[in-house]
Amino acid sequence: MAKSVLPFLMFEGQAEEAMNFYMGLIPGSEIGDVSYYGPGAPNEGKVKLAKFRVGSQAVLCTDSPVHHAFTFTPSVSLFVECDSEHEINRLYSVLEQGGKSLMPLDNYGFSQRFGWVNDRFGVSWQLNLT
Repeated sequence: MAKSVLPFLMFEGQAEEAMNFYMGLIPGSEIGDVSYYGPGAPNEGKVKLAKFRVGSQAVLCTDSPVHHAFTFTPSVSLFVECDSEHEINRLYSVLEQGGKSLMPLDNYGFSQRFGWVNDRFGVSWQLNLT
């Protein structure tokens, strides 16, 4: 049986900046273990592997030392259930800054208030008012 299943975000030099940004989004979020590429490594000083928590969701991330022809895609996203209209509006506003709106906050029939946005790092977030 698998020991764990976690989302894994691969950045190209912005992992630490992204983690710090995410810590300010949802109360109770925290950065756990972080290891860095050492001296002489292609990505010296960048995140080799980090584990952090956004709300109740544990996430892994890295700064890839290799440039890839791909990045994040909205087909995989972080889904956030919000308790209040204030909270969903706040999260959407902060995530959209420097990012891209995929579905503006609105009533789409399946939810009275829903929005989908890519943040400035390219990570996709679906926000739903419960």
